[in-house]
Amino acid sequence: MHQHGAPPLDSGFQDSRPRALSVSELNHQARHLLEASFMQVWVEGELSGLSRPSSGHWYFSLKDRKCQIRCAMFRGFNQRVKDVPKEGEQVRIRGKVTLYENRGDFQIIVEHIEPAGLGALQQAFEELKRKLQQEGLFDAARKKPLPTTPRHIGVVTSPTGAAIHDILTVLARRCPAIPVTLYPTVVQGKAATADIVRAIDRATRHGVADVLIIGRGGGSLEDLWCFNEEAVARAIAQCPLPTVSAVGHEVDVTIADFVADLRAPTPSAAAEKISPDQNDWLRQLTERELRLAGAASRALKRMETRLEHLSARLRDPRRELMEKAQRMDELDLRLGTAMSQRIERSRVKVAHLDQRLAMQSPVRQLSDSQASVNQLAERLVRVARESLTRRRDRLEHMGQTLHVVSPLATLGRGYAIVQQENGDIVRHADRVQPGDKITARVAHGQLEANVISVNSEDQ
Repeated sequence: MHQHGAPPLDSGFQDSRPRALSVSELNHQARHLLEASFMQVWVEGELSGLSRPSSGHWYFSLKDRKCQIRCAMFRGFNQRVKDVPKEGEQVRIRGKVTLYENRGDFQIIVEHIEPAGLGALQQAFEELKRKLQQEGLFDAARKKPLPTTPRHIGVVTSPTGAAIHDILTVLARRCPAIPVTLYPTVVQGKAATADIVRAIDRATRHGVADVLIIGRGGGSLEDLWCFNEEAVARAIAQCPLPTVSAVGHEVDVTIADFVADLRAPTPSAAAEKISPDQNDWLRQLTERELRLAGAASRALKRMETRLEHLSARLRDPRRELMEKAQRMDELDLRLGTAMSQRIERSRVKVAHLDQRLAMQSPVRQLSDSQASVNQLAERLVRVARESLTRRRDRLEHMGQTLHVVSPLATLGRGYAIVQQENGDIVRHADRVQPGDKITARVAHGQLEANVISVNSEDQ
C-alpha cells in the first residue's frame, strides 16, 4: 500500500528479519506473564537488607543458601504489622510475583509478613481457640436456636463496608418486610475490639432485635484479627440474643465463628440463612387459598345435595292432615268399641252377680253386693270418661303440633309461596325473567304479579 507523501518502496526488496522488541515492551510482557502465572504465593526465607525510607514503604530481600529475591511492602500493608521484622530473621511472606519494569528487577509485592513456622498470629489464634474450647464456649449444647421468622434483625458491622450492603441487598430480595437496625462499629485495627464489644452491648440493651449478625467483609488475617480477640468472643458468648457470625469469605475462619450460635461463610449467606423467602410464602399462600376454595366448593355442593334431598322428602301438609284425621277417627271408633265391650262385660257380670244374689237371697249379702255393683259402675264410668278425656287431649295436642309445622302456619306469619305459570315453585330468583307472570299464595288468597326485575345475589 502506498502512503500519501512518502516515496514509493522498492517492490524488489523485503526485510526478512523478525521484528525486534523494545526494552520497555519486553519488560511489560514479562511482568504480565509473571503476574498471570503466579496469582499469589507464600515464600519463606531470611530477611536481608531491610530499608525503610520516609515514604513509609519497606524494601528488603528474601534469601536462602543459594538464591535471593527482591521484595517491596508498601505502607498500606506494613502498617498492619505489629512487630517490625529484624535483619537475618526467618519470615514467611504472602504476595504477588511481578517485575519492576523500570529496572527489569524480578520482585515480590508483599501483602503479609509473619515469623517463620506457625506464625505469631496463627499461634495466638490456636492458643485462644484451645482455651475457649476447654471452657465449653464452643459446645453445641449452649448454642441458642435462631428464630424461624425473625421480627427484627440487628447487624453489628461497619456502616461503610460491603457487608451491610450485601446483607440489605439479600433481605430486600428475600423478605423486605423485616426491619433491620445497624449497630455501627469499626471492624479493623486496634480500636475495633472494644468498639465491637460496645456495639453488641448496645444491641442487647436496645431490645428490639431477636437475632444479631456480627461480621464484616473479607481481608487478611490481620484485617480480621479483631474477631479473634478474647473480649469479642466472650461478648458474643454472653449475648442473650441468637448470634450469627459472618466474617470474611468462606475460607476465613475466626474465633467468633466457633462461639456464635451459627456460622455463615459470608454476610450475604448470613442474611440468606436467617430470612424467610417471600416467594415461598406467596407460593404457600396460593396453595392454601386453592385448597380452601376447593373445600368451600365441596362443602357447598354437599349442602346443596342435602337440601335437594330434604326438599324431595317434604310431603304435602293437606295429605298429612287427612291421614292424621283418618287415624283419629280410627282411634275414636276403637275407643267406642272398647268402651262398649267393657260395659257389656260389666253388665253381664252384674247380671250374673244379681242372679247369684237372687239365688242366695240373703238381705245383707244383697245389700253389700248392690253397693259393690254401684261402686264398680261408678268406677267404670269414671275410668271410661278419664280415658276418653286423655285420648281427646292427646289428639288435640297432636293436631296443634301438626298445625305449627304446617306451611299454612308459615303463610299465616306473612310468608308467601311463589309459583310460575306452569305451577313450579320458585326457589331461586334466577329461575324467572323480567316480564314473567307469577302467582304468590298468601295465608288468605293469592296474588297475580308480573316480574319487573331479578336480583339473584345473596343478601
